Amino acid sequence: MNTTPVSTPHFTSTTASERPLSGQDQPQVDAAIRMGAAGERALVLGGGGSTGNAWLIGVVAGLFSAGLDVTTADLTIGTSAGSTAAAQIAGATPAELLAAVLAAAPQQRTDPARSDGGRVPIGPVADQMRRTGEIIAAAEDAADMRRRLGAAALGMDAASDDSRRTQWRATVAARLPSQHWPQRTMLITAVDAHTGEPVVFDRHSGVDLADAVAASCASGFAYRIGDNRYIDGGYRRSSENADLATGYRRVLVLSPFSGRSRAPLKWGLHLAAQVDELRARGSKVETIFPDSRSAHMFGANAMDLSLRPPAARAGYDQGKALAKQLTEFWR
Repeated sequence: MNTTPVSTPHFTSTTASERPLSGQDQPQVDAAIRMGAAGERALVLGGGGSTGNAWLIGVVAGLFSAGLDVTTADLTIGTSAGSTAAAQIAGATPAELLAAVLAAAPQQRTDPARSDGGRVPIGPVADQMRRTGEIIAAAEDAADMRRRLGAAALGMDAASDDSRRTQWRATVAARLPSQHWPQRTMLITAVDAHTGEPVVFDRHSGVDLADAVAASCASGFAYRIGDNRYIDGGYRRSSENADLATGYRRVLVLSPFSGRSRAPLKWGLHLAAQVDELRARGSKVETIFPDSRSAHMFGANAMDLSLRPPAARAGYDQGKALAKQLTEFWR
């Protein structure tokens, strides 16, 4: 099936204490591969900014309302805005999350690193896209791209104090219904800003859930955990990182950006390449993309907070409509 940084609901919960990481505590690269992942059902939640997060919640809620609960997946993979959604569905019901999105007061574009909800013009978002686009265009390959993006984020952050990190963590933590990693396997992607190496956090990484999500959503700056810094998980391989579901028999991918990649196709980072790889290894894969009526809410408009409620409603309608078709595949 192929249907054509994040502001999210705030929850009251107890924030887990922060534990600085020593060198020995640093999460290992691509923990999922190390774990030899294999199982029955995997849910992949792709990145897509503020509207993407709302759409993901809407799709999951629509499926749930029609009798298909994908929150019980054996593995959930979250990238950037999808990491927030992954943590949210692990701590609250889809109906509660959807209601929170729809009840939120209308807002305009917001700087993803600010906790005060302050409004900013479209310019900063466009500037960030332009800067990263130039870096990607200049890179020789995916590894070079990640190193360059990490170096750029570290350079922009060098002159600032730690207040941005503190504010961002508080913002992310307030969006999570629970501060605890779920018992079901959940993988949160990021990239080491110093080395450019891909990183996957899980409950065994010694990293608080809020920190893992904050790192995966770090756009425009490098998020500090202990002595290390991380950038957006969408640069690990793609906005979906569906390759981490290798070994799972059924894989459902929700992609707010419709599987598109900003990297050259020859690098093989786009979602279609990952889906082909999964299928070649025996997985059954289904993908859900925003339909043509809601496509304008993503891409350049992904950080427009006023579009969150309609994005969630659009996702809900899609999920509800697709539930019957997906039930046999999922169960």
